[in-house]
Amino acid sequence: MFRFVLRRIGMVIPTFIGITILAFALIHLIPGDPIEVMMGERGVDPAMHAEAMKRLGLDQPLPLQYLTYVGHALKGDLGTSIITNTSVMGEFLARFPATVELSICAMIFALVVGLPAGVAAALKRGTVVDHSVMGTALTGYSMPIFWWGLILIMFFSAKLGWTPVSGRIAVEYDIPHVTGFMLIDSLFSTDEGAFTSALSHLILPTIVLGTIPLAVVARMTRSSMLEVLREDYIRTARAKGLSERQVILRHVLRNSLIPVVTLWGLDFGAVLGGGAILTETVFDLQGVGQYARESVQSLDQSAMVMITLFGAFFIVFLNTVVDIVYAMLDPRIRLT
Repeated sequence: MFRFVLRRIGMVIPTFIGITILAFALIHLIPGDPIEVMMGERGVDPAMHAEAMKRLGLDQPLPLQYLTYVGHALKGDLGTSIITNTSVMGEFLARFPATVELSICAMIFALVVGLPAGVAAALKRGTVVDHSVMGTALTGYSMPIFWWGLILIMFFSAKLGWTPVSGRIAVEYDIPHVTGFMLIDSLFSTDEGAFTSALSHLILPTIVLGTIPLAVVARMTRSSMLEVLREDYIRTARAKGLSERQVILRHVLRNSLIPVVTLWGLDFGAVLGGGAILTETVFDLQGVGQYARESVQSLDQSAMVMITLFGAFFIVFLNTVVDIVYAMLDPRIRLT
């Protein structure tokens, strides 16, 4: 197992180097002039434009810009925003907890609801339960996130008044941002009702962001369980006198979880690495997703590169974790 883990970790390094080269090159080839965006629409003096290009290093060849960027990145300097003139790392870290909090809640929601739904559909194959679960999963997977978010806001917030429309906590609460995670900070706050307010603000974004992963988990769980149920060792387990509950929990469910864990991990990485952009925009959550949208609109190349690299890092990292968990669930994988 130790050698398997080392091999998987060793594959991360060349993968991430390749990602940095592609991300840096493609982002710097995006049409548009960031200097013009920075200086506004009133017109840019050619001399001022040339001076700004030289100051930001944008007049250098792209390979030299990349090597300069890598050299600064190894020292912990990931660049300065051309819009706010502050460290992009500082801006990213200020918004990162909001995205992590939302992503964790959404993926837990997807697993808690999707896994039992998939199990029920597999055990009740061909029945109303099966058709209902799969039909709902297909509908949820097909719905655009921004449309689904607006529908929930109109019904639960505007019409019923059960949930807040946007933000992370009500404006009357001014709690200290110790960790940046609103649920944690509000829980230890002295303001009564702050935690309830923070929790209520997360309900709709969690449902919206977790709907597609939920559908994937439900469909994959059903498909995987139906495949395992046809295996010979399941018939052997039943012939040995094990109860149906023991067969399902001890043999079927455990072996069915391997592809489910893989997809769940991949979805988690995708959500954390930028999948929350539309959800954060609809609910004004001021997370990394919204920061990425603002950076693209302003052609803030330093911010775009950093966000892309961090998103790629989380996807690669979670893929590695999934591979390790995969090997723990199925020892045969360690031999590959």
